[in-house]
Amino acid sequence: MLSTDDILNLENLSTEESLRFIAEKFPEGAVFSTSLGQEDQVITDMIFRNKMNIKVFTLDTGRLFYEHYELLSQNNARYKTKTEVYFPDANDVEKYVNEKGINAFFHSVENRKECCYIRKVKPLNRALEGTKIWITGLRSEQSENRESMKMIEWDETRNLFKFNPLIHWTYNDVLKYIEENKVQDLPLHKKGFISVGCKPCTRAITEGENPRAGRWFWEESQKECGLHSK
Repeated sequence: MLSTDDILNLENLSTEESLRFIAEKFPEGAVFSTSLGQEDQVITDMIFRNKMNIKVFTLDTGRLFYEHYELLSQNNARYKTKTEVYFPDANDVEKYVNEKGINAFFHSVENRKECCYIRKVKPLNRALEGTKIWITGLRSEQSENRESMKMIEWDETRNLFKFNPLIHWTYNDVLKYIEENKVQDLPLHKKGFISVGCKPCTRAITEGENPRAGRWFWEESQKECGLHSK
């Protein structure tokens, strides 16, 4: 468990130091979920380059951009390791598609959230089984929903700690780290895709738009899939 002193101490450590502390505090129960976005590539680099004892996994929804698979392969080659991949249950996907249609998520927020639940939330919950602390690449400036998130939170639903080491980072901080450490990232980012999700559900944003405006661009919502909703 994390004590109050541990939590206060984390705020005073560098990001690498905080990740190392978590790895040592939870040698059998620390995991990091990556969507292969720029923030997640920063954390992936810190973990793999420093050989930290943290399991890294990603969710393959079956509707990702081709560039996601290329970057995943490049990561494995560069760091000489493997990121574990979790897939949605085939029966769930078949039932949804056969009953509602392949692109039913365009028709209502409820349909979209159900698709996200099947393709993301359920596989995530399976990946987090037995985990004590879940590391994410969330930043507070990404969306209104994330502005109030703390560096360390208790996830009551999943019964684990949630650690957001980049929560206070700016987007410029992320870009600076990527450039200085020659971290690979998705070519899509240079084409205006700042927050990248499934291919049919993501568009490039224009100058001045919120980073997550390109996610589920046809609807008015919190721009969350359910993984990080408060």
